[in-house]
Amino acid sequence: LQRVMTFRAVCVFGHEIRGSEGQGHILQRFPEKDWEDNPFPQGIELFCQPNGWQLVPERERPSFFVSVLTDINSERHYCACFTFWEGLDNPQKAEASEVDEDEVPGLVQPTQVYAPKSLVLVSRLDHTEVFRNCLGLIYAVHVDSLSVPLETVIGNLLTCFIPVAGGSQRTITLGAGDRQVIQTPINDSLPVSGSSVAHLFRQLGIVNVLYLFCAALTEHKILFLSSSYQRLTDACRALLAIMFPLKYSFTYVPILPGKLLEVLSTPTPFIIGVNSFFRSETQELLDVIIADLDGGTVTIPECVHISLLPDPLLQQTQTALSMVLDPELEMADHAFPPSSTQPSTLKIQDKEIRAVFLWLFGQLFHGYRWCLHIIRIHPEPVIRFHKAAFLGQRALTEDDFLMKVLDGMAFAGFISERGLPYRPTDLFDDLIANQVERIRQEECSPHKVMNHIKELAEQLFKNENPYPAVAMHKVQRPAESPGHNDPKNLAIFPLLDDVTIQLFIDHAAAKLKTAPPVVKAELKGMVPSGPPLDIVDRHGHVLANSARRLEVVRNCITYIFDNKMLEAKKLMPAVLRALKGRAARVCLTQELNQHVLQNRAVLDDQQFDYIVRMMNCTLQDCSHMDEHGIAAILLPLVTAFCRKLGAGITQFAYSCVQEHMVWTNMQFWEAMFYSDVQNHIRALYLEADGGEQSTAQESGPVLASEQSRLWPTLSKEQQSERVQKEESTVFSQAIHYANRMSYLLLPLDTSKNRLLNRSGIGDVESVSNSYVTNSIAGSMAESYDTESGFEDAESSDVANSVVRFINRFVDKVCNESGVTNEHLKALHAMIPDIVQMHIETLDAVHRESKRLPPIQKPKLLRPILLAGEELVMDGMRVHLISDGREEATGALGGPPLLPAEGAIFLTTYRLIFKGTPNDPLVGEQVVTRSFPIASLTKEKRISVSLSMDQFIQEGLQLRSCTFQLLKIAFDEEVASDLAEVFRKHMHKLRYPQHVQGTFAFTVGQSGKTLVEHKTKDKNQSIKTLSKNLVKSAKRTISRQNVTRKKYSPPTWENRSSLQSEMDEDELSVSEELDQGSLTLSSTIRSSDRQTMSNVVERACCRDYQRLGLGTLSNSLTRSKNEPFRISTVNRMYTVCRSYPGLLIVPQSIPDSTIQRISRCYRQNRFPVVCWRSSRTKAVLLRSAGLHAKGVVGFFKSPNAPNGVFIKGMTGVVGLCLGIIKHAKLLQSQLQLEVYIHLRWRKWGSIRGSGRLSAYNPEVGNRLSSKESPQPNGGPSEALFLRQQRAYLYIIGDKAQLKVTDSFQQWEVVPIEVCDVRQVKNSFKKLIKACVPSSEPIMTFHRCLEESEWMCLLHRVLQVSVLVVELLDTGSSVMVSLEDGWDVTTQVVSLVQLLSDPYYRTFDGFRLLVEKEWLSFGHRFSHRGAQTLASQSSGFTPVFLQFLDCVHQIHLQFPMEFEFSQYYLKFLAYHYVSNRFRTFLLDSDYERIELGVLYEEKGERKNPQVCKSVWDYIDRLNKKTPMFFNYMFSPEDEEVLRPYSFISNLKVWDFYTEETLSEGPSYDWELVQRGRQERLAEEVPDKPDTTTPKSQRRIVWPCYDSRSRVVPDAITKLLQSLEAELGLPPEKWKDTWDKIKANQRADSLLMSSNLSHQRRSQGVYLPESGVGSSINLAMDRETSTTSTPVAGRPSTSTLYSQFQSTESENRSFEGILYKKGALLKPWKPRWFVLDKTKHQLRYYETRQDKECTGVIELAEVESVIPGTPTMGAPKNIEEKAFFDLKTTKRVYNFCAQDSFNAHLWMDSIQSCLSDA
Repeated sequence: LQRVMTFRAVCVFGHEIRGSEGQGHILQRFPEKDWEDNPFPQGIELFCQPNGWQLVPERERPSFFVSVLTDINSERHYCACFTFWEGLDNPQKAEASEVDEDEVPGLVQPTQVYAPKSLVLVSRLDHTEVFRNCLGLIYAVHVDSLSVPLETVIGNLLTCFIPVAGGSQRTITLGAGDRQVIQTPINDSLPVSGSSVAHLFRQLGIVNVLYLFCAALTEHKILFLSSSYQRLTDACRALLAIMFPLKYSFTYVPILPGKLLEVLSTPTPFIIGVNSFFRSETQELLDVIIADLDGGTVTIPECVHISLLPDPLLQQTQTALSMVLDPELEMADHAFPPSSTQPSTLKIQDKEIRAVFLWLFGQLFHGYRWCLHIIRIHPEPVIRFHKAAFLGQRALTEDDFLMKVLDGMAFAGFISERGLPYRPTDLFDDLIANQVERIRQEECSPHKVMNHIKELAEQLFKNENPYPAVAMHKVQRPAESPGHNDPKNLAIFPLLDDVTIQLFIDHAAAKLKTAPPVVKAELKGMVPSGPPLDIVDRHGHVLANSARRLEVVRNCITYIFDNKMLEAKKLMPAVLRALKGRAARVCLTQELNQHVLQNRAVLDDQQFDYIVRMMNCTLQDCSHMDEHGIAAILLPLVTAFCRKLGAGITQFAYSCVQEHMVWTNMQFWEAMFYSDVQNHIRALYLEADGGEQSTAQESGPVLASEQSRLWPTLSKEQQSERVQKEESTVFSQAIHYANRMSYLLLPLDTSKNRLLNRSGIGDVESVSNSYVTNSIAGSMAESYDTESGFEDAESSDVANSVVRFINRFVDKVCNESGVTNEHLKALHAMIPDIVQMHIETLDAVHRESKRLPPIQKPKLLRPILLAGEELVMDGMRVHLISDGREEATGALGGPPLLPAEGAIFLTTYRLIFKGTPNDPLVGEQVVTRSFPIASLTKEKRISVSLSMDQFIQEGLQLRSCTFQLLKIAFDEEVASDLAEVFRKHMHKLRYPQHVQGTFAFTVGQSGKTLVEHKTKDKNQSIKTLSKNLVKSAKRTISRQNVTRKKYSPPTWENRSSLQSEMDEDELSVSEELDQGSLTLSSTIRSSDRQTMSNVVERACCRDYQRLGLGTLSNSLTRSKNEPFRISTVNRMYTVCRSYPGLLIVPQSIPDSTIQRISRCYRQNRFPVVCWRSSRTKAVLLRSAGLHAKGVVGFFKSPNAPNGVFIKGMTGVVGLCLGIIKHAKLLQSQLQLEVYIHLRWRKWGSIRGSGRLSAYNPEVGNRLSSKESPQPNGGPSEALFLRQQRAYLYIIGDKAQLKVTDSFQQWEVVPIEVCDVRQVKNSFKKLIKACVPSSEPIMTFHRCLEESEWMCLLHRVLQVSVLVVELLDTGSSVMVSLEDGWDVTTQVVSLVQLLSDPYYRTFDGFRLLVEKEWLSFGHRFSHRGAQTLASQSSGFTPVFLQFLDCVHQIHLQFPMEFEFSQYYLKFLAYHYVSNRFRTFLLDSDYERIELGVLYEEKGERKNPQVCKSVWDYIDRLNKKTPMFFNYMFSPEDEEVLRPYSFISNLKVWDFYTEETLSEGPSYDWELVQRGRQERLAEEVPDKPDTTTPKSQRRIVWPCYDSRSRVVPDAITKLLQSLEAELGLPPEKWKDTWDKIKANQRADSLLMSSNLSHQRRSQGVYLPESGVGSSINLAMDRETSTTSTPVAGRPSTSTLYSQFQSTESENRSFEGILYKKGALLKPWKPRWFVLDKTKHQLRYYETRQDKECTGVIELAEVESVIPGTPTMGAPKNIEEKAFFDLKTTKRVYNFCAQDSFNAHLWMDSIQSCLSDA
């Protein structure tokens, strides 16, 4: 009966009441006894009525469904249940006294109710329609009372014998005039689905079913819901059908009874169906995927992650399914669609869908048979699947879906069933064997795929319906006549005669014994393997071997074995790079194999070293999933290559390649073991077969198949002999592998347990990578199973650890391979001896290897140090590792400069790496990377694995805010404690206790005391001033506890840091200060002229005088008409500690008011004037933001001090405007001036193209009018002429209220300001974008965008341009943001830079930084985290942000700046370097306290040590034009309006550029000395005169300095001029000035209009094109600089003034024609107006140091317009002449034009009034 099956049983279930609820029970079952081969399944009654046995008031129609039960042997039983309803008297009516508790009173009970009765047919076969027909016939015979006895029908039903498979058809009849044809499937391994799969897709859709499919394969819990039981069964059957060839092996219950719902809480996966009636009880299931068949939805809980098919396959599957289910979709958009494209019938569609999934599995599993290891053939095959090889060769190791499928139970069953080499085959085997190539070729063509799918569907349909034409069914159905269902007509289903039915069964059983076999036995055969797997790389492309790379590998190995070591050394870096590809690794192993003779290859030391290095490089990428790969091929080689160390001592390669994780992976050893066992068993049978050539090439599976076929023909002795031989082979391999494992797990120095401790293999459970197919394997041995942990916490004994690991391995593989217990015990006894013996061998090897001479390492190069810079730690050998920047690694085409080997040096100033690249082809180059220790922002420990070494080395990653990254790995010779000392020293230098510990102070310390003694008397007055200032300040604020011993910023600073974060009110603190300040009676005594001169010389005062904002002269002679005055209220720094001592305030505001109003502002930073427009006389003020509390009160109360101040300020602004508007033509002049200004002003670049407004148009429109801006981005002309404009705009934080004065006198403009925290975080991201530490995941531009650095620049520029606009229209502006020292400083500095050309010169920019950043107290030390106290605050680059904004403006206006881009980079580098004292400390007060504010230039002994960055720049500027911008050609009174949109901003190359040849170029002496040394090395001893030497050279990116190797055209021009004229080399500046002077002589009196016309041509000169445009640039220079401009000296005088003595002050200068004394002609002279000395001096030329004459202003009586006299210059208008009358004579002057004449007259008159 093996291949024949019958229906197993027929039962009749009835309803009975037990307790309070109904239950089903068996009324009758046939046969009454169980069959021999299968017991009757228990509990069927629950499945007949899954919702429970209940009585109903009305008869329901008969129902039918099939439940599936699974027995303990995983056999499925199909229970077809046919339920009908029989009437009976209501038991509740009869027992009226026993009222149910739940019964509703008054409810009328029916007299008759209906009870269910079920006919159940139990079968091992799934023929749903046959079940339905047979049970329906029984019911029809009963209902219609046919003449056929029911016993006959049931007896015939139980004796129908149906073949399981074979493709036969059977006609059966039950003796009631019926006839049915049953077709058996051709192959029973293929599931039978009918049309259930098609129905499932119709109910749920493609995507939902694919989710369920993936969920089932990856072992999730799936629950179907439907109100139909049959649909639940069909859906579950369909899901199983599409999983073919995998079989579901977990809980499978298509219909779950309500009483068993707790099964849903099981932890194991399942596929279960539940009636929708119980939907509410499934809502609490958190990890169950619920598919609602009726609603068409699939609900996946949040905690469940379903791994989907890998991407191309998922898309292809969805496309194929769509073409099957909806063929019209493809043609829906066709202009001429075909007439009909109907989908196939349901049954055909069902097979097509299954064919799609069969095709899918064909793609997923193709080549799986090539990864089967046949461990044993006899007595039964034992197969192991090599999962890692399968995934690795297909590059799917990262695929989550396939990993889970291969780890699942379904796949384990698949291997055990289909892995056998000799068995019957089916459609899937044919697909894998013969059609893989077709699938691969057609996968990109959906139509070809569809053709293939239809072919597969045809075969599936034929398997299920071998005779599709036959459809001779005749089955009696119950009659549907009227009154048929009447309860009176319907009899109760009778009890049947079981003896009659048993006779039928006995008679049929006797007949079957004598019958011939029904079907032929299935043919077994060898299962074909199909095409082998192609090795695919990680991107899914078949690996193309780069012939060149493989050639390099082969050549290198050849050189090594030919002892050509120099050649091998040159090729080694290229080989190490090539070995990153798999093809090159395979090539390496093949080449090495050729040099192994008789399992041994003896090498010398150098050969051994190179071979080991290549092996390590090859192994370093081997992960636990790479067992199939290189480690497997190298395993025999590491025990073959060796070197002789001494007498009888040999060191093998394995002792040098142990540091790889693959050796500690149990799965790797299992895979290797099984692979070798398979090879040996194959060899065993090939030897036994003798010398037949045909079998020599047979693979393992083919051989195993042949042996399995022959097995039954062998005698018992032969069989037992083969079993014994196989077992011995496995045993011998186990011994061999115990040795191999001890080789690779025991370290050379056995006192270190390095490998085991690091990998933690003791805690790794051996996850099985095999599926064992035989019961021989049994359960795991107890020694393996019961071990809770491998390595005890206390035990660090290497030998014990290794023994345990090998024991675990041996238990695992021997149990799986069927090794006998005796052999297993012998192995366990042997392993400790093997390990101990190997340890003894290693001790000798280790002892001898220590005596080897050390490997020659590159010589450490010494760095060049600055004067005063000292080494803190001498060089430690390190490797500089490549980071995320690709230029230095050679990835972008240059030489591979990194990694490099050298040394790291720590000096008092810098961290320096200096070394040479590891690649010998570029080994002659020197790699230098350094940064100032003060710029270190982050230090992080890292572990680095170098490609040329097997050891993991400790390293450091050091990041600097100068955009540099040092990623270093300490060499093995550097002790770990030395590395720790290095870190501590570095931290100590980075964060000194006090600012005096920084390099700027310590650099000249050794000679400082001597210097002080020598110069003590020289500058007594300055020292006295500093001391007196500090003493009196301390006396005044004695309560503030200022200590000198351990310097910490005063308490106000600590409070201020909290202030910015918490906005605390500081009125009380300010009041304490005020009490002392009000009692001050001391004033600045000006008895000492030198002291007074130094006070006046401060940047603030010099600028105030230049702007005409006030002078420090006798108060009696000061004109009361001046709107502003210099206040000394803060001379002792008591009102505001962070402000300078001298401040500009309105004339009308007394000092007492200032002391009161300062309390309203944060940090007491009250409003002060910092700049005035020379044209509109509008002023720019700065202050901190108001305190958060009481803002409304400050503005609303007319008596508030702030109100007084604002009123005073408003009056002052009105006064300023009144000075301009003194004539009757006020309106017309102002309109004309504004109109001219609008016509000629510059927007964004020299090209002057149209643009949008640089600030928010809404704000701009609101400020002046509602009209839209002009197309070029400026406000419309009308709004400039509108009179209703506020005199004063206050730019404040958005938190401040928008309050407008009723008379439009002032208005608050609230804006959002970037917080310092934002700047800090943005800068961190910017550094990571520009200098990534590893290969970035995102692109550079994406990282840059996420840093938001450009957004911050945009916002600062936007606000600055807005303020410039307001000032330019005549309104004054007060910038009142945050604490007044960050964003406020940025904005006011940029506004002045944009509005005043003077600040775009060297002098002006220095003065701007000194005034706005240093004097007004930007917290450089705090923001730069320069000391230990400010370490926690972190680095916030506010000043760098300002420099970047200047850089953006410079890019847009290259002709407006006297300094170059390099000048900005220089400042950006040195403001954080701490080389100079300029940018140290937080305010002038702190600088005075430390005595660094009034340092004399002559004070230092060492001339190389500059204390001020400005002095250093001055000195360098005399030597080299590196800071000078040759394109400098400014316009007069030019106001710049840059574009501020992010699209117009560029990334500053300061952030990204690098010069590895010399390091940062901002320490000029170092660079120069380095270049001289390199030049000296390049000059040969004996010049080679035979061959001409090429002047060309290669410029490497990121290595060479392009600016040096490609010099600018002007430097060359100056050199060639000197050569042509035969002049001795002069300073570059003098030569340049002479050229320009000659040009100026030709065009001295060129008109201003012509100048403007020439400019308006819009020529744009980029920085790189200097050489080609030099003449044009000089021409423009001459036409403009000849015009004298207040406060903006021409180019040459800037340099002259830079070199001039301190006593010389040039308030105003330019060329004037002066008439000589009697009969002498008019001559041009260079005139200088000196307000301080009260002189008008004149020189022959501007280069002259000695003046030709002096006019004392004290003698001047008047300045009046003059008239031309005889000999006067021609073509000059009359108004350009003016006369100066002194007590001695009258001087006649001629200016270039009337405008300049008026300027000269006003300036001289101003000096006279000051006097």
